[in-house]
Amino acid sequence: MKNYFLISCLTATVMLFSQCARNPVTGKRQVALISEEQEIAMGKEADPQIVAQYGLYEDANLQAFINQKGKEMAAISHRPGLDYQFRIVDSDILNAFAVPGGYVYFTRGIMAHFNNEAEFAGVLGHEIGHITARHSVSQQSRQILGQIGLIGAMVVSPELAQFGEAASQGLGLLFLKYGRDAERQSDDLGVEYSSKIGYDAQQMAGFFNTLQRQGEQSGAAELPSFLSTHPNPGDRNVDVAKAATEWKQKLGLTSVKVNRNEYLRRIEGLIYGEDPRQGFLENNVFYHPELRFQFSIPANWNYQNTPQRVNFAPKDGKAMMFMTLAQGTSLQQAANTAMQGYQLQVTGSRELTVNGLPALAVEARQQQQQGGIINALSYFIQHGGNIYHIIGVTSQADYAAYAPVFNNVMQSFRQLTDQAKINKQPERVRIKTVSQTATLQQVLRSFNVPDRRLEELAILNGMRLADQVPQGTQIKVVGQ
Repeated sequence: MKNYFLISCLTATVMLFSQCARNPVTGKRQVALISEEQEIAMGKEADPQIVAQYGLYEDANLQAFINQKGKEMAAISHRPGLDYQFRIVDSDILNAFAVPGGYVYFTRGIMAHFNNEAEFAGVLGHEIGHITARHSVSQQSRQILGQIGLIGAMVVSPELAQFGEAASQGLGLLFLKYGRDAERQSDDLGVEYSSKIGYDAQQMAGFFNTLQRQGEQSGAAELPSFLSTHPNPGDRNVDVAKAATEWKQKLGLTSVKVNRNEYLRRIEGLIYGEDPRQGFLENNVFYHPELRFQFSIPANWNYQNTPQRVNFAPKDGKAMMFMTLAQGTSLQQAANTAMQGYQLQVTGSRELTVNGLPALAVEARQQQQQGGIINALSYFIQHGGNIYHIIGVTSQADYAAYAPVFNNVMQSFRQLTDQAKINKQPERVRIKTVSQTATLQQVLRSFNVPDRRLEELAILNGMRLADQVPQGTQIKVVGQ
């Protein structure tokens, strides 16, 4: 992993003044040890890794939409010369993030929660703002939320975090938690940029309420949510609404776009929640319909499914496990490759069968740079032409307590034969038209939404259950 050290002009007294670059947004000089060329290179290096980790959402029309609006907004930004790239990634977590050099990513989860184009445009401008203001470059220190792919937002001990970084196989991009000043500036830029392409930037303020409500309902997410990578600076709704009014007056906008129905038509059929075709968790069992396997996950552990790995960890952060495809044509070759890649020293191994499948169990350890030792238990299991690697990692002190848990998970791996699980289909966003004026709660019930999901659907629609919904309004429900 590359490390890029950033310092401020105030502390860079030994540096030449020529090394201070002018910030494109503020016009002020700042020291940045990363040039624009390096910044662009960082983005180019990270992009294929992000796509590999999450996958792109397969909807050409929606991808074209974000690219069109992104390019339009980038053209009026403070850095129009960058080669911006805009992607919708296949994750149900509600988030959007930007990578230095012009790369912007929205999850399908956040796309599902927008209720008009103006909300979308405000967040798009906010993310472009992080790039134009060079926030990731000007930070004096990076506050690392977690490594994409292996750890996600799971809280793990420092020793396991070190192992996670090594096990991520060189994925160098880190989610940055921006400071309050950076967030306020990106909010302002989101208002400015969305207003300049004709949208009602006040809608962005309302979307913050949706973010807050969704975060409160879901609790700790398996992957970083928008509010964890973008901490709430406080009073942002009021500040954004005020800035929106000022920009509307400054630009002389007499009519601004909201485009509610147009946006809702765009997301008709959008996959909502976890896509079971890529694997899903149900009653503490992970099923993968396409690869035809299943295994148990300990109750109440954090869980994360990505295209490359299934990751899970206890909430106390004292252990972590993941399952991935192993590299090799034999169990022993796969084990050797994995041990070398994760820098683990083998302390013992044995051949066995797991529910009729050939397997190899390997115990190993890793000496940490700070002097600690972590222990790992791996099973390499042959099934359906693939070799699967399930690994559990914990500190040497906790290994006796967690080894039985690791073994139980690994021994539960088996072929999936249940046709109901194999044929499980994802839920999708469905757009319905309200036939008569009623409260949102009454409307949702009329569309057969169960009571346990009423609040979830209210948040999805950016409304309260007691809100009156006029006849003819289009709203979102979910179904297959």
